[in-house]
Amino acid sequence: MITLENADKALKEYYLQAVSAQLNDGISPFFAAIEKNTENVYGKNAQIAVIRNNAGSVMACAEDADLPDAHANRYLGITVPLKNVYGAIEVSDKALRASRDASGGFVNLVNAEMEGLISAAKSNFRRMLYGDGNGTLCKITSLEDKVATVDGVKEYFVGMTVDVLPQDGQATGNIGLTITAVDKAQNTVTLSAAPASGTFTGGTIAVSGAKGVEITGLGAIFNGQTLYGYSKEEEPYFKPYSKAVSQSLTEDDLVDMMDYLEENFNSKVNMILCSFGARKKIAALVADNRRVINGIDANTGFGVVTVNNVPVYADRYCPEGVIYFLNTEDFQLCQLCDWEWLEDEDGKILKQVPGKAAYGATLVKYAELICKKPCGQAVLTGV
Repeated sequence: MITLENADKALKEYYLQAVSAQLNDGISPFFAAIEKNTENVYGKNAQIAVIRNNAGSVMACAEDADLPDAHANRYLGITVPLKNVYGAIEVSDKALRASRDASGGFVNLVNAEMEGLISAAKSNFRRMLYGDGNGTLCKITSLEDKVATVDGVKEYFVGMTVDVLPQDGQATGNIGLTITAVDKAQNTVTLSAAPASGTFTGGTIAVSGAKGVEITGLGAIFNGQTLYGYSKEEEPYFKPYSKAVSQSLTEDDLVDMMDYLEENFNSKVNMILCSFGARKKIAALVADNRRVINGIDANTGFGVVTVNNVPVYADRYCPEGVIYFLNTEDFQLCQLCDWEWLEDEDGKILKQVPGKAAYGATLVKYAELICKKPCGQAVLTGV
């Protein structure tokens, strides 16, 4: 007989392990490549010390000369709060009672909820890896009634609940709107209602409630004036290299980016990320040279283009017109714990939803993405 007690037990002992495995292994090649650890978590924060420059004295000298003085390395401290990532499932009391005497019915019921949770978690976590920490989807170039012209649209925008932020970033009166349609040809999104008065040209459309609470993704690392509390201009260590394509994309554009990072920052690129359109342009170079090839990545099973043996992965969440050159060894996902269920004081996972004849459970992960060497990463724009 299915009860709340054994339903709790199933979620804790069976489903949690299966969900964690799928979320850790199936998000994206970039996520799979970066290190995940709990070692750099202290309280509610992730803390990492990085070496700005290695000033330790190693030198050759004459046999009777004085030994070299020891010079301390210059360290920079990164301290950032862990972000809270939640996922919820809900089962109605009626459905639970209907399956009480049929374990198969309960399994099907929970399986359906878990599949939806896994799909949503994968999608949103993957999107955050490319985000700016604020849930920004696009920038507004103009707004007329309910139709916003933006700098780029994706099909997955449809149905998302968003906040429309004017130039000053205040979302009062513009919170919780829904994107009802997108027009990729015209670069427009249609909202469920016209935003309140404000100067929206130069503003943004962002995932509702996400401002400042999402994981610090590639958008924050490569854009903006500050990173981890440091000014990129005052502390160039936190400023990735950026270059624009002069005309059409060439093999030299790709190779030059990797050579620049290795020559100037001793950083070896081991992964290239871009949109599907950009990957097609890279693949088109196959017929013209020998350093760009098509193949299959044995680690992921995905078809992949390689440049100088560096895999190129396309991702639906990667912005159009840019190519990221990364050394994934410089990235860490600092986490307080792996995916876990929220439990009450009695260790219960399934709890009645206030005011509803339903029971809910919440999956949680406290984590933050940190790049230990931003200057060792690069982006090619205008592709």
